[in-house]
Amino acid sequence: MLLYIIRHGEPGHDGALTELGQKQAQAVGERMEKAKIDRIFTSPLLRARQTAEPACERLGLTAQVEEWAAEIGDGRLTVLPDGTKTSVSLIQNTEFLCDGRADLPFSRAYECPYFCTSGMKDAVAYIEQNGNAFLEKLGYRKEGDVYRIVRASDEKVALFCHAAFSRAWISVLLHIPVHVMWAGFDYEHTGVTVLEFENTENGITAPTCLRYSDTSHLYAAGIEPLVSDKREM
Repeated sequence: MLLYIIRHGEPGHDGALTELGQKQAQAVGERMEKAKIDRIFTSPLLRARQTAEPACERLGLTAQVEEWAAEIGDGRLTVLPDGTKTSVSLIQNTEFLCDGRADLPFSRAYECPYFCTSGMKDAVAYIEQNGNAFLEKLGYRKEGDVYRIVRASDEKVALFCHAAFSRAWISVLLHIPVHVMWAGFDYEHTGVTVLEFENTENGITAPTCLRYSDTSHLYAAGIEPLVSDKREM
């Protein structure tokens, strides 16, 4: 199985796609058509649903809404030294790496400054729990740090969602400490991440990242990818 994790197009302050966001959605929709996606899922939020629409139209599919794939909300907020709150995504990334913090293992990632004063641990746990249930419905059941193939699939499955959500879920799927994920991996509008769940002979698999936040479809459409503004709407 190939799992495509796709961030929505550029949104306006009302949550709907901008004119640019609509063009980005058309470009990634064409890419999904060429990839011959079999099933499409989407966050319940408008910007993700609108981004999925061109792909659905081209492929003749109906997107299934996954409530758990909504963007992380207040869980991203962390407390600054002056007592005010901001998103962990707005913290300078070096704060997660200084003084040996880059070496914190997966199990101790939430000891990292700013993550330890946020709700990210609970937010990621929620995504992990529901993500495991989602993957099991697709035929891959989590067992420890690997997946049991309960129903081998050659499907290509796309989930249209959000930047912080995607980084959180990918950190779990690939066992990357969440603070390292935030320090070193950004996510562009309509960026496409592809994870392969190989159907192995011994019936045990683990996801392999084939692409991360790839925007080649934008270049193909003559659209210059923009540097993320970190709003992570």
